Amino acid sequence: MIVRSGRKLPRRADADRALTELYQLHYRTLVRLAALLVPDLATAEDIVQDAFAAVYSAWLGGPGRPGRPDAGAALSLLLRLVIDRSRAVPPGGRPRDPGLMSALWTLPARQREVLVLQYAADLPANQVAAAAGLSQAAVRSQVALAFSALRAELPTAG
Repeated sequence: MIVRSGRKLPRRADADRALTELYQLHYRTLVRLAALLVPDLATAEDIVQDAFAAVYSAWLGGPGRPGRPDAGAALSLLLRLVIDRSRAVPPGGRPRDPGLMSALWTLPARQREVLVLQYAADLPANQVAAAAGLSQAAVRSQVALAFSALRAELPTAG
């Protein structure tokens, strides 16, 4: 460990190794999640790459940033960064395919976010709330609104 400003920070090799492991474990899943939130795959990949770069910078203890978090904290940070960066991408350009994916894209961004985090990422409500920047009650409300909208949008099986 290198000590900088009175605190221990990981050496670059430690951060490289940790980020490589995190990347191998979670990159594909994060891209799939981001792809449900933004209009195209290339943008989803860019968002996830930016999130990993931000985590790496934090692990190296850049100015005003914490030292290396544990794996759970790193994954939470990655999810928050993916959500935050996804919000900055304007919707549109998404092909209108039949079924659930098309209906998902009719939802407001916040409702789509909570559904993706809760059901595609299989996160518990408290982690969805933390990643989306909402209270748990707001998550429940957004999920209920999203399901109501999806029921109206999707044809019923007959």
